[in-house]
Amino acid sequence: LNLARGGRSTLSYRDEGLWDRVIARLKAGEPGAVHHVLIQFGHNDQPGKPGRSTDLATEFPANLARYVADVRAAGGSPVLLTPLTRRSFKGATLNADLAPWAEAVRAVAQAHQVPLIDLHASSAAAVQALGAEQADLLAQGPVGSPVFDRTHLGPRGACLFAEQVLAGLMPLLSNVQPGGPAPDC
Repeated sequence: LNLARGGRSTLSYRDEGLWDRVIARLKAGEPGAVHHVLIQFGHNDQPGKPGRSTDLATEFPANLARYVADVRAAGGSPVLLTPLTRRSFKGATLNADLAPWAEAVRAVAQAHQVPLIDLHASSAAAVQALGAEQADLLAQGPVGSPVFDRTHLGPRGACLFAEQVLAGLMPLLSNVQPGGPAPDC
């Protein structure tokens, strides 16, 4: 069940009441069932986004830790994900502008003993291997189109990175058999 909303940060997702819906669903869930809650933030926590930005050293990790505590208190099992890399290059090298946020997520996961899917590392490696021109093919639309940017994904990018998340998630779900990639991947 995808309860994410684009453009939200660790601050605005809670402020808008969206997190309350997640907790309500957890509390109403089937007793005894394991409900994994994947938590990923970072892109919109970066500075320059009024009403969304959080301080990397203090607010961002505290907000993540609070999400973890809330999930556990509601009977869920939190899983932290580092932010997906942006696909911007400086010359032939990927510009890892989200690396500090990824490191903060890793630190929270370690401090609170939360399973971690290091999507930043796996996505950065994949994008670097593709190179700038091929990485641009993962976007919502072609270069120059109104929906092109190097953050948001089209179907090809969504499939690639969903498979990375699935690979990180499968060890946590030992009772689930993989069904393979979606047909349109």
